[in-house]
Amino acid sequence: MKSKFYESLNRQALALLEGEYDLVAAMANFSALLNDNLTDLNWVGFYVMRGEQLVLGPFQGKVACTRIPLGKGVCGTAAFTNQTQRVADVHQFDGHIACDSASNSEIVVPVRAQGNVVAVLDIDSPIFDRFDEEDQKGLELLVKSFENCLFD
Repeated sequence: MKSKFYESLNRQALALLEGEYDLVAAMANFSALLNDNLTDLNWVGFYVMRGEQLVLGPFQGKVACTRIPLGKGVCGTAAFTNQTQRVADVHQFDGHIACDSASNSEIVVPVRAQGNVVAVLDIDSPIFDRFDEEDQKGLELLVKSFENCLFD
């Protein structure tokens, strides 16, 4: 049952983030936690808002795109719309930015401080349609906990 899995993972994330106020350190450990616990991934990490673009932050995986314009690709779209983007087949996503040709599906969750997007959590998979609605809800719960620990 995925909901129980994400509740357990959320408890681990809260314990990991407790008392940590450095954003880079928190992002690094958070992405490592997800990489270690989620299956069928080839990239997990953060892009941080810098003006009108996203800049690569802490991650687990292969070398990645360094800068993504706001509104471009799955990450830029999530940041621009302030909404999670869950894409079953990235090759069908208009404007997809292919940093790793092995990626076939992707989910990107905005990270907010006072309602404004400050970063996005980006997760890629080589499996088509890897992320379902339960994954989206679970990852949004995890990101909410991340926001509460770092920005409240």
